[in-house]
Amino acid sequence: MSRILIVEDDAIIRSALKRLLERHDHRVSEAGSVDEALALEPQGFDLVISDLRLPGEPGTELIALAAPVPVLIMTSYASMRSAVEALKLGAVDFVAKPFDHDELLETVARILHREAFKQGVPPDVAQPGGKHQPMIGNCPAMQVVYTRIRKAAPADVTVLIQGESGTGKELVARALHQQSRRAHAPLVCVNCAAIPETLIESELFGHEKGAFTGASASRTGLVEAADGGTLFLDEIGELPLDAQARLLRVLQEGEIRKIGSVETRHVDVRLIAATHRDLQSLSKTGEFRLDLYYRLDVMQIDLPALREREDDILEIADVLLEKACRRHARNGLRLSQASRRTIRDYPWPGNVRELENALERGAILAEGHLIHPDDLGLARTPRPQDRSPAPAPVLAGAGDQEASDGEDLSLEDYFQHFVLEHQDQMSETELAQKLGISRKCLWERRQRLGIPRKKSPRRSTS
Repeated sequence: MSRILIVEDDAIIRSALKRLLERHDHRVSEAGSVDEALALEPQGFDLVISDLRLPGEPGTELIALAAPVPVLIMTSYASMRSAVEALKLGAVDFVAKPFDHDELLETVARILHREAFKQGVPPDVAQPGGKHQPMIGNCPAMQVVYTRIRKAAPADVTVLIQGESGTGKELVARALHQQSRRAHAPLVCVNCAAIPETLIESELFGHEKGAFTGASASRTGLVEAADGGTLFLDEIGELPLDAQARLLRVLQEGEIRKIGSVETRHVDVRLIAATHRDLQSLSKTGEFRLDLYYRLDVMQIDLPALREREDDILEIADVLLEKACRRHARNGLRLSQASRRTIRDYPWPGNVRELENALERGAILAEGHLIHPDDLGLARTPRPQDRSPAPAPVLAGAGDQEASDGEDLSLEDYFQHFVLEHQDQMSETELAQKLGISRKCLWERRQRLGIPRKKSPRRSTS
């Protein structure tokens, strides 16, 4: 529910406008002048709607005083000059009086929607040890994620988080739980892919003593353990069909029944699910229940891959490096300029988890106070858009010397790229000659870098 401040000296217009907005689920406060508006602290509202002509100071004074809250100017002087002047001063838009109700409501809705996405604030997420740290990143895709979290968290609806592995789906689930009305209750996290198929139903729903071989005692399931709180099912696409049917019952009726029991129990659980798979496609092949998919897909949050967050990659890397340095007592360690370029340009198929591992390696392997590209130990996989035929590099001598800090790629990068690109057309002798090394050195480097030699087709002897 948005908070709107109306600043209008005409009490009849002000009252009519308040009733109109309140009928459309906005909370409205009123003021008759700029001074009265300032007493209500306009920065605490989502939108200020102000008349242009007010007793004392004009309504345009609120544009600066209410910032960063947007100000919508109303004027009965519907000349282009007054409208343009208001917009030049920073008004978000203007409406002419007498205004059409539908047009005004549409304008208000458009402004609030735009501001909500523009001002997506990274939510705080509890870290191990009780500390809270905001989620990292301010790219447009993450702004949408923050807005979805802010709106979905208090709504107590089922949320489906989708994204590649390593994009931070559990982090989003924790943010949703901590901003919900269930924050005081437990958050139970389950990785469905990590539990054997024969045990998943027992783990989730519990079992009675003697329900199956090895069930020596009754056990409470994780769904019941989350009663009153939130259940986060990661990789829900790996859940077996039998367990899917039981989970559907929980979502529909709020009931569970332990394996081997005839008694049903009521549970109050909010479900957050996550997957890197396309559940709708899986439902078409019968691998995932379509009715369960529709139950899960009430609110969807799509997490961008790290390669789609170019503006955030280095910021995330700096935070992760700081943590790695604390763990390994490497204070003062930082990334070289070449390493920063490598991190920025690498495609990161493993997303944030792969970035964290690379920085961990760098913190351990770095000799001095700088982490160089080779310390990161990244696979030499250029971005798809960067792939182009490269001229054959000339490597001097036996050439195990590392590239300098100013180079984008090490000699081993050139070696691997050149060999993979030309080994189909060249013999080993030709490759070695082009690279300026011996056949023995070529073979040794293949072994060290794990580059298999292309097998030539066998000739028929018949």
